[in-house]
Amino acid sequence: MTEKHSVTVRIAGEEHVIRAAAPAEYTRACASLVDGRIMEIRSKTGLIEPRKAAILAALSISDELLQAREQVARLQADVEGRTGALVARIEEALAD
Repeated sequence: MTEKHSVTVRIAGEEHVIRAAAPAEYTRACASLVDGRIMEIRSKTGLIEPRKAAILAALSISDELLQAREQVARLQADVEGRTGALVARIEEALAD
């Protein structure tokens, strides 16, 4: 069983205790990303209500994640295609 650690982080001006198996610095980095996105949205939109800003931040971060996943999938397909072409060329050269 993975040992969990408690880490206190500040998000949107509130302290939260997070229990996670990840290293404390990683948890702090995640919290910092969320806090930064909430603050960015609040300053850009003038939203004062933390709940709405948190929802918009979650949507923004989710959008980033989905775009990154699509990019990774495209890159993997490209690498697989290039690898297949190289293997075919090598096999052809070895056959000669």
